[in-house]
Amino acid sequence: MDLKIQNKTAFVSGSTAGIGFAIAHQLLLEGVKVIINGRTDKSITAAVKELKLLVKGADVSGIAADFGKVEEVNALIEKLPEIDILINNAGIFEPKPFEEIPDEDWLRFFEINVMSGIRLSRHIFPKMLQKNWGRIIFISSESAVFIPEEMIHYGMTKTAQLAISRGLAELSKGTGVTVNSILPGPTKSKGVGGFIEDLAKAGNLTVAEVEVDFFKNMRPSSLLQRFLAVEEIAATVTYYSSPLASGTNGAAIRVDGGLVRSVI
Repeated sequence: MDLKIQNKTAFVSGSTAGIGFAIAHQLLLEGVKVIINGRTDKSITAAVKELKLLVKGADVSGIAADFGKVEEVNALIEKLPEIDILINNAGIFEPKPFEEIPDEDWLRFFEINVMSGIRLSRHIFPKMLQKNWGRIIFISSESAVFIPEEMIHYGMTKTAQLAISRGLAELSKGTGVTVNSILPGPTKSKGVGGFIEDLAKAGNLTVAEVEVDFFKNMRPSSLLQRFLAVEEIAATVTYYSSPLASGTNGAAIRVDGGLVRSVI
């Protein structure tokens, strides 16, 4: 299927690994010029090299910035060219009992997971409206509506992203700009993979056994009963980045393996 996004320019935050890297890869396969982002020049150089090996002729570059540092975000924004597709993917997560989460962690999670998308969108969204075309996608999570008891602070930030996304979509009324959120379910990204491996070692179990136990006891409502692959998330994001998805705006699109028990 031709998604008609050849020669568009995309910026994907938090994209040197995991879901963000998979999104960058998929967009490059569609002929999009992609700017990736990581916290260090070293991580960007490695990711750019890998992407160019994966996609012949890939037009990919990167800008380093830590989204927990406002001055680095502002410097990144100044370097951005005109962006057609903005993927707000930067984010952190950490399981921690509610009573042990200090104020500093709540603020840090909000700064990185929520303010990253706000700052980028505030710069890029008006320009999209001026040219009457653009795509903004927030990579939220099923945790936005199915708040995990083991990381409530993370769920809070994902819910906030839904509010921001819907609010921006309201401002795009009557234009060729769309703003949507994608809600992945538990996904075997680099961070989650490491977390599962640590659990396996701690419990003297195999990774497969930990995965079975996770879905049996922590996410029993999942219909897939397995972790999603990053490529499954990327495929959905790429479609909603295209003109073919022009009829979808202000939506929260679940790619959660049927975990959330809701028909809407």
